[in-house]
Amino acid sequence: MRWKLLRRRLSVTAPRMIVRSHLAWPLRWVAVALMLGLSAAVGLWAFEFGKSIAGLDRDDKAELAQLRIDVAALKSEREKSVSVANTAEGLLKAEKVAQEKLAQQLRLTETENLSLKNDLGFFERLLPTSTSLGLAVRGLQAEVEGPGRIKYLLLLMQAGKTQPEFQGRCEVTMLGTLDGKAWSAVVGGAAQNILLKQSLRLEGVAEHPAAAVVKSVSVKVTDGSGAVKATASVKL
Repeated sequence: MRWKLLRRRLSVTAPRMIVRSHLAWPLRWVAVALMLGLSAAVGLWAFEFGKSIAGLDRDDKAELAQLRIDVAALKSEREKSVSVANTAEGLLKAEKVAQEKLAQQLRLTETENLSLKNDLGFFERLLPTSTSLGLAVRGLQAEVEGPGRIKYLLLLMQAGKTQPEFQGRCEVTMLGTLDGKAWSAVVGGAAQNILLKQSLRLEGVAEHPAAAVVKSVSVKVTDGSGAVKATASVKL
């Protein structure tokens, strides 16, 4: 029996046998991936090689370089424009400040001119006449400065260069009504001592009750013995 089986296997009529080598699936996938990668690399190389042959790559590089130059030029122009704008804004601010200062100086000059004009008019009225002799009150001025306040200004003058020094008292009095009755008050509560050779300027602010109505201001100058040497008055 065994002999028959052996002879059958060794004879021509024996069944065919196929010998296959066994390879694990992970290794098969790695091999496939390597083949695909190699194919992609070859394709990319062929594409780049074709671009270099056709000259497309050189044109793209030249265009990219030109675009970079244009961007740098535009950036430089923008920076210059921003710098010019900032400079112009600074100049405008400086000019505005200068104009404000000039306007302020102009107002101050106008105020000073008005003050000088008033002083000039005041001193023109103070010029003594050829017939005036001795002590005189010149240019008496008085005006309401506010509620309960009177501002006054006057100049005492002695005509002649050989006049002795005058020493006496000057009394400034406010005259008017209070509660419907006659009212008067001496500025400062009493006359003030004065001493002058040729001229003396007196000015100040006199305060009075708010209910009083001041109608005029008078000035009286007396010597050491109480004798009246000069008087003057002005209406408000």
